Amino acid sequence: MKKVSFNALYLFVIMLCIEVVSSQLPPDQVSAMTTIYEIIQNNTSASSFLWSDVLKTSDPCLWKGVGCTSDNSSINTVSVNSSSISTSDFLPFVCNIPTLESLDVSNNQLSSIPGGFFTGCGGITGLKLLNFSGNRLSGPLPTFNGFPFLDTLDFSRNNLTGEVSMQLDGLGSLKKLNLGWNSFGGKIPTNLGNMNLLDEIVLSLNSFTGEIPLEITKFKNLSVIDLSGNSLSGSIPIEFGGFTRLKTLILSLNKLSGGIPTFLANITSLERFAANQNSFTGSIPSGITKFLSFLDLSYNNLSGAVPSDLLSGPNLQAVDLSFNKLEGSIPAITSTKLYRLRLGSNSLNGTIPSASLRSLMYLELDNNMLSGEIPSDLGIMFSNLSLLNLANNRLRGTLPPSFGSLGDLRVLSLQSNSLSGGIPPQILSLSKLEKLNISSNLLSSSIPLSISRMQNLRNLDLHGNNLTGSIPDSIGEIPYLVELQLGNNQLSGRIPQMPDTLQISLNLSHNLFGGPIPVTLSRLQNLEVLDLSDNRFSGVIPDFLTQLSSLTHLLVMNNDLSGIVPKFGRNLVFDFEGNELVSPSPPPPPTPKKSKSIASTIIIAVGSSAMVVGLVIMLSILVSRRYHRINDENTYSAEEASPPQVVHGNLLTPNSIHRSNIDFKAAMEAVSDPLNLSLKTRFSTYYKAVMPSGASYFVKKLNWSDKIFQLGSHERFEEELQVLGKLCSSNVMIPLAYVLTLDSAYLFYDFAPKGSLFDCLHRMGSTLDWASRYSIAIGVSQGLAFLHECKSSPILLLDLSTKSILLKSLNEPQVGDIELCKVIDPSKSTGSLSTIAGSVGYVPPEYAYTMRVTAAGNVYSFGVVLLELLTGKPAVSGGIELAKLVLSNSAQRNKWDHILDFNISKTSVAVRSQMLAVLKVAMACVSLQPETRPKMKSVLRMLLNAR
Repeated sequence: MKKVSFNALYLFVIMLCIEVVSSQLPPDQVSAMTTIYEIIQNNTSASSFLWSDVLKTSDPCLWKGVGCTSDNSSINTVSVNSSSISTSDFLPFVCNIPTLESLDVSNNQLSSIPGGFFTGCGGITGLKLLNFSGNRLSGPLPTFNGFPFLDTLDFSRNNLTGEVSMQLDGLGSLKKLNLGWNSFGGKIPTNLGNMNLLDEIVLSLNSFTGEIPLEITKFKNLSVIDLSGNSLSGSIPIEFGGFTRLKTLILSLNKLSGGIPTFLANITSLERFAANQNSFTGSIPSGITKFLSFLDLSYNNLSGAVPSDLLSGPNLQAVDLSFNKLEGSIPAITSTKLYRLRLGSNSLNGTIPSASLRSLMYLELDNNMLSGEIPSDLGIMFSNLSLLNLANNRLRGTLPPSFGSLGDLRVLSLQSNSLSGGIPPQILSLSKLEKLNISSNLLSSSIPLSISRMQNLRNLDLHGNNLTGSIPDSIGEIPYLVELQLGNNQLSGRIPQMPDTLQISLNLSHNLFGGPIPVTLSRLQNLEVLDLSDNRFSGVIPDFLTQLSSLTHLLVMNNDLSGIVPKFGRNLVFDFEGNELVSPSPPPPPTPKKSKSIASTIIIAVGSSAMVVGLVIMLSILVSRRYHRINDENTYSAEEASPPQVVHGNLLTPNSIHRSNIDFKAAMEAVSDPLNLSLKTRFSTYYKAVMPSGASYFVKKLNWSDKIFQLGSHERFEEELQVLGKLCSSNVMIPLAYVLTLDSAYLFYDFAPKGSLFDCLHRMGSTLDWASRYSIAIGVSQGLAFLHECKSSPILLLDLSTKSILLKSLNEPQVGDIELCKVIDPSKSTGSLSTIAGSVGYVPPEYAYTMRVTAAGNVYSFGVVLLELLTGKPAVSGGIELAKLVLSNSAQRNKWDHILDFNISKTSVAVRSQMLAVLKVAMACVSLQPETRPKMKSVLRMLLNAR
């Protein structure tokens, strides 16, 4: 046994002498606890609060983390959780307490468990609970010999690996098992002790494969089964219908298929069934919610109608069927306890059903084909709504005044419908409303004068309507407004003073504003995007715009502006086409010094002449181009008006659907139309191509003549694509086909309808909730880990940014531009380093001296993406890189909250806690030293552990 230090023993003896000891603990238990706390204190300074009690009293029953029997005759509980303990040397001494019933060392930094712990504590007959969750344990799961009465075992949120087979077979009293959030693989274990006692089994977020074993159904008393977040395949065994005590069944985030079994409707004890993010097909069985409280079948391939009785269960509280292929009308809603209903992104039609649900707080029916009018009494039917999303449907009619009854409403999304009329004044009484989006409708009349009554408004989007009149002066009195979208209306008159809080965007484009650009805009020091394009502004571009240091985009195209363009920072995207503006002249070439030789003079003269000729040619080309505004920043050249001539084309994918859909001729016609240009990354241009079959694809153009592309031959390029086309990952943009022309290469990909992450996060004004941001982070990290772990050779990304991450859905981000590192030669670049290494703000600091693209550099770029998701800010804001800004503010933990996007972190304590955990991962990724950054596989695991 390890000896206690002299100081600790001396202190202990003194305290025995001066106190009246009320404890009746045996001396060996007092000695064991003193040793345990001394080891912890000597090795973990953060746990000094534990030792402070030792200094106050010699009675361990009064120490933090120690529990004793009612008569203080023995110790039965030791809990040192969340104490930043990194040493495990104290664990064998715990086994010197023969009366121990519970040991909790969770949420520390333990990396191993001494073998003596299992041999010593295995003989404690009364030990019932062991909790080692939330540590840094690695390697295989230990084998448990002894432990005759252990009923609760928790090793979740560690880094344990290998298979789980016989290690737990001897635990005859086991009731609750949690091995979630590790890296276990192989089959689902079925040797779990006494099959008549096991009550809860949690194996989520591991790498278990194969089908759900039938043997698990032998544990008839199971009440909780959580197998989510693995790679399980096959269907749900019909034998699951034999569970008579099952309350929770979670199978989410797997590869399960088949239908949703009808026997679930017969399990009277079942309260929660979650099978989202799988590949289930068929219809939803009737009666499935007869006893359920929570149902989540989102992100599957379910079809058919929603059962008429689905929303009638007496216990039903939450239903999520979003992102399926459901058809028909929404059934009657009579579940009085229902507080969340998500039916978005299906093909539902009909009208919004009438109901009287005072408990409903979240109603999402977006992205369907609902028609008719919004019920006039909707605000009365669902009076306690906090979120209402009816966007992207076919709704018509006017906005019901009853919306004013939704006193708790915080988010109202009605965009992309056919709503008409004006904005009813009753809506202005929604004092808690934070986001109002009624864009892309047919609203007319004017913006209400008393718009400022919505004092908590943060995002206001009214673009794409027929609003007239002027912007009310009161809009400047909304204290928290960060985004204002008023583009594509018929607004005119004076632009009032805007709220100083505007940050995300001020969009006044495509209106009838005229006169000089108002000086009141000079107050918007936090603004990142200012869009004044397609109006009638006249005069010069004022110098004060150059002082808006946070601006990342300034768009003034198609106005009546004139004069010389002021000098803006190089990080600003500035588009001024369609005006009579003159760019400032470039500085003249330096005059050669007289001391230079004649040869040097000739060389400089020839070089200067070449530069002048080059500038003349460049200006001629620019003048001849026709510019079109695409995605607020892209231009299109008229010289591409005719379809490119195909030299060679080939299909890469074995998928018969793609092979029958892809039409090279139709694709080349699509890329010749400027209206099909969807987005641009640093090196590529994406077009949307609709095939004759109706299927949509992205067609990406690479400029064959660009010197930085090291395309020595068509054959070499085709060989690289053949390798990439064989990859398989839902989070990577895999090339499906390619076409070669004389001067370009075109690659075909699955279409991503949500666009780029950059647009979704920074430009489109859709404030992503934390669940969506976290899901995107997981998906991108899965894609990168897959690329870095490719068996043939690691695939590195030349330009990883939010612009090169495309979104098929908020649940399926895809990493793009994976071929660039194979076909670009940095040595042939004439631009800045960042042009090759990636986008500004994402380039790892070591690239300046290594000039090499590395896996560690990709991790850095991903860390910046994480920071964007956490902060809501772009990679560069006001000329300052986000990573540098965060690192400079991260030294003090009390400032971490200020780093997070407050609109998101304030949602709940749980969200804030998870965001802080992800922030730790992001800061590890953007470490200045590449050798200290974790590998992507570890990053993925840490993100999963942040749940």
